[in-house]
Amino acid sequence: MTFAKTERAELCDLLEQVGPDAPTLCGGWDAHDLAVHLWIRETDPIGAPGIVAKPLSGLLDRRMVEIRGRWPYGELVERIRKGPARLSVFAIPGVDEGANTTEYFVHHEDVRRAGPAPQPSRPLAAEVEEWMWRRLKLLARAWFRRVPVGVVLERLGSATGPAAEPETIRAVGGAAIVTLVGQPSELMLYAHGRGAVAEVKLVGEPESIETLSSADLHV
Repeated sequence: MTFAKTERAELCDLLEQVGPDAPTLCGGWDAHDLAVHLWIRETDPIGAPGIVAKPLSGLLDRRMVEIRGRWPYGELVERIRKGPARLSVFAIPGVDEGANTTEYFVHHEDVRRAGPAPQPSRPLAAEVEEWMWRRLKLLARAWFRRVPVGVVLERLGSATGPAAEPETIRAVGGAAIVTLVGQPSELMLYAHGRGAVAEVKLVGEPESIETLSSADLHV
């Protein structure tokens, strides 16, 4: 089973456990809203475009209300657990890993790390961290493009000898540089606007760190 499928199953388990009113890290959304988002993204050709196209956000909002009222919360979670509909683009072989690994990992953590008793990070398999690092290499420039300071990502623990250089990704150039140090999975959370909970160390001038910390990184 791929990590994307494992995360889907574990997120659905957690959604059932915490209930529809549980908080999440998605601004203003409870667990029910998050479940609606996941279903629309994979299955609803009417509402899904509004996730990425701001002019269609009003339609997405209406679909969120409609879908929330269509099924009981438990049934909606079970539909997500079963995966995308047969005709969904997400059902095409090979699409799931590329499109859903990050999506389900981030939203799993949105539930795990929310509320008054947030859970700590989880140890992930080496191959999962490697996948995350490759994804950051591919997309970090796009994710940090709006940040007005230079950004370097440094993989925690990647230097193995006294003279070894750590693995880094130069996401954004600039005169002032902030280096983010962490496991690839934690850097992934930071890149997706979860800096408040990501276990990442920021290294740089205080003014530059403040600029980065206040930047909008929601992707």
